[in-house]
Amino acid sequence: MTTMALVLIALPIGLALYAYVVYPAGLFLLSRGKAPDPGTDPAEWPRVTINLPVYNEEAALAATLESLLAIDYPPERLHILVLSDASSDRTDEIAASYADRGVQLVRLPERRGKTAAENEAAAHIGGPIVVNTDATTRIQRDALKALVRRFNDPTVGVASGRDVSFSLGEADANRGEAGYVGYEMWVRDLETRLGTIVGASGCFFAIRRNLFLKLVPEALSRDFASPLVAREHGYRSVSVPDAVCYVPRAKSLQAEVRRKTRTMARGLDTLWYKRHLLNPMRYGTFSLLLISHKLVRWLAFLAAPLAVVGLVMLSAQSVVARAVLVAGLVLSAVGALVLRSSESRRPPKPLATLAFVVGTVGAALAAWRKALAGERNPVWEPTRRQ
Repeated sequence: MTTMALVLIALPIGLALYAYVVYPAGLFLLSRGKAPDPGTDPAEWPRVTINLPVYNEEAALAATLESLLAIDYPPERLHILVLSDASSDRTDEIAASYADRGVQLVRLPERRGKTAAENEAAAHIGGPIVVNTDATTRIQRDALKALVRRFNDPTVGVASGRDVSFSLGEADANRGEAGYVGYEMWVRDLETRLGTIVGASGCFFAIRRNLFLKLVPEALSRDFASPLVAREHGYRSVSVPDAVCYVPRAKSLQAEVRRKTRTMARGLDTLWYKRHLLNPMRYGTFSLLLISHKLVRWLAFLAAPLAVVGLVMLSAQSVVARAVLVAGLVLSAVGALVLRSSESRRPPKPLATLAFVVGTVGAALAAWRKALAGERNPVWEPTRRQ
């Protein structure tokens, strides 16, 4: 029994250490001395379509469109599609008011979700490059050119921007997200040095039109699916450090947990849909990166409850096991309480970090439950950011 208990405890710890420490350390060692080609300006900047899926974004849409129209890119080469998922507020009216500035409104007659709205854009895209962003992201003025330069390389099918997470207000209970986003961008940079990333930034990424036209099922995640589709068709995907976009954090930890649950559940469904790419005998290094970056990381969360079971089994004969079990339960309870109160008050930094960890684990377990139960959520209420 002792051996079994130790195995149950070691399994999630080992998976987490591999995913978050060993894997990036290996990437770092293998990529030393390598640097991605930033690309050069094309002889003529290609026509770019920017997809902006929205649902009831009247509060943010005008400012977002003004920001996109101010991007450093030839205006005659810029086509902005506002993809309204049957908005019921003034979103459509605001989008239509920009028609004379190169903004086109495409409205879905009924709500079908973000991916469905992006699929609807396929019939309205004329240029060779498609960019996806959202209503609360702000793109640095030179970021679009940084993405487009990477397509001078004929092997690149997807170019992903660099997310910068920030808060606009004092009541920021979600500081842990900034650290996680920075870590994720670092890992993607290392993967790029080795050749390819396995997931793009949903806030800002570009893809070749021929790949975008490979429609994604409505319940799946297009930003994750895009590098997978690219690999299927012989392309690679890259992260572009100079293509900076600013992403406001959710107003509370609770809102962030809901977003993480949805994002990971859709990610699990997308990975299952493209599970053939997990075969390293066929897809080589890409499969190993996909397994390490996505599958092992998510399996670590699924295995987390096994550690509790192992500690319970050991607690009958070990004082240390009992102490660790009690401490873990107390910390989890405190984190959950802080999480519940984060809507109304700003916790101290250590408690906010604890709540972020507890919330992340809870979100991951909820996502696994949804995925294993076959629950699909193509339509959801968007996270209202600051």
